Amino acid sequence: MTETRQCQNCRLPFVIDQEDSTFYEQMQVPPPTWCPRCRMRRRMLFRNERMLYKIICRLCGKSVISMYPADTPYTVYCFDCWNSDRWDPLAYGRDCDFSEPFFEQFNEFLRTVPRPSVEGSQNVNCPYTNYTWESKNCYLTNSTLFCENCFYAKGLERCKDCSDCYQIAETELCYECVACHHCSRSSFLFHSKECVDCSFLYNCVNCQNCFMSANLRNKKFVFEGTQCTSKEEYLSNLAERRLDTHIGTEQAITQFDDLRHASLHKYAHIDKCVNSSGDVIYNTKNIRSCFNAHDLENVRYAVRGYNVKDIRDTYGFDDEQWCYENINDGLFSSYIRFCTNTHTNCLDVRFCDYCRSSSYLFACISIRSKSYCIFNKQYTREGYEPLVAKIIQHMAEQPYRDSKGRSFAYGEFWPPALSPFGYNETAAQEYFPITEAQAAAEGFKWKHPESRHYEVTLQPGALKEIDVVGDDILNEVIGCEHSGMCGHQCTTAFRFIPGELQFYRRMKLPLPRRCPNCRHAERMTRINPVELWHRKCECEGRTSEVKGQHVITNTATHVHGTAACTNEFETSYAPDRPEIVYCESCYNAEVV
Repeated sequence: MTETRQCQNCRLPFVIDQEDSTFYEQMQVPPPTWCPRCRMRRRMLFRNERMLYKIICRLCGKSVISMYPADTPYTVYCFDCWNSDRWDPLAYGRDCDFSEPFFEQFNEFLRTVPRPSVEGSQNVNCPYTNYTWESKNCYLTNSTLFCENCFYAKGLERCKDCSDCYQIAETELCYECVACHHCSRSSFLFHSKECVDCSFLYNCVNCQNCFMSANLRNKKFVFEGTQCTSKEEYLSNLAERRLDTHIGTEQAITQFDDLRHASLHKYAHIDKCVNSSGDVIYNTKNIRSCFNAHDLENVRYAVRGYNVKDIRDTYGFDDEQWCYENINDGLFSSYIRFCTNTHTNCLDVRFCDYCRSSSYLFACISIRSKSYCIFNKQYTREGYEPLVAKIIQHMAEQPYRDSKGRSFAYGEFWPPALSPFGYNETAAQEYFPITEAQAAAEGFKWKHPESRHYEVTLQPGALKEIDVVGDDILNEVIGCEHSGMCGHQCTTAFRFIPGELQFYRRMKLPLPRRCPNCRHAERMTRINPVELWHRKCECEGRTSEVKGQHVITNTATHVHGTAACTNEFETSYAPDRPEIVYCESCYNAEVV
């Protein structure tokens, strides 16, 4: 049975269909009171990936890099101390207080039990990373797996020698690439794969030595959409663009933005998917509204993960099944509900934070290799199950209400007030950007930038070109072009590190003139949102025109002939976007 509800947060209607209802019954949770979009934002409030600070470990006293600022009310240990036997999480155990709402006491408990300064492990020489695992020599990267020598990036899997990229996999020697995989020695690629020695390509596959083109397949030596007669002609044309200089690259970026908007767009970046909706997904079956993910089955409302089955409402996941409303979970776990940063061989845990290799936990923090614990207090199985049932009943009878009057009973993820971070520190700001005033109106925290006392020694306009710059640049403090006036969490100044400088020289790239935060924010403005709209194919027969801005002349015969296509779909291109968007059939007829 399909049911339409009103979201408790945005007040808009949302649908719970029979598959959703069956899933909630199997997970033994009530249906949600927030719509999928609001649930996604709420989860992302609890994941700070990129904002890092220096802090003193509360156990060993060393200065470490942390996702929590120095004035945090939380108890923060460096990862080595947190992961050691020098303290006992069970020493913080307490009884549940049935005289006050569950989330009020859980909020105080969260601030008491030690938590790690950053998330991630098995890294070598990666001190300035967060949510990064099994990587080496990476700097200011996050949400990264199995990478080496990567800088200023997010969402990388098995990459080497890459910088300033987003959501790429199995790639090496790439710069400013977005949503690409199996590419090499390339820069400024967007939704492309298996490309080598290319730059400024949109949605291209298996290309070599191509420049400033879109929707290419199996091409070599294409320059600005035109086939060159020889390799020498291509290289001569490319040399004239002076991509090793700042002005040459900036001109190409402007041209590339225009090219992307004017090119034909497929409704979604989907490959080898069956009965699936979302964007940047492949190898999936029976999924809905999923983004930046692969190898999924029976999944809905999930972002950034792989190799899972039967889950809902998750951000940051892998190798799990039967999980609901979590952030950063997985690694061979099942039946995780309403948890953050809880993974690695976990079973049936609820409302937990930073727990590992444990089963049957409720409202626990930093528990490792234990079972049948509530608020970090050990119980027997016979004592655990009835007490959990009593707490769930208490949550229904005395729900937590926040400053906006939103009610949180059992079945809801954590209230926004429990997040340790300001909205603008978290993944929520990256995918759903808002202003400080909007955050206040919605009852979200906001983090004001800490005062910085950088002494800029070199203005960005004084940077030399890469072919003449010396190693002395490593001693300079560079002023950011935005000077903190952009709203991008600008650091106002930055330095180059040795590996980074070596990368620019090897790739013959100009030195960037904006800080890493500004560069990342600009990349995020070029990606589609993690939202879907119901739209109709814009193929109108012989030619297609959108709002008088772009015209596409079809070159192939389509199944609908000269009449307009009637296919409909779910797409991450909002209706007011300027791009011309085709269904898969019409796009393949023109491109593939």
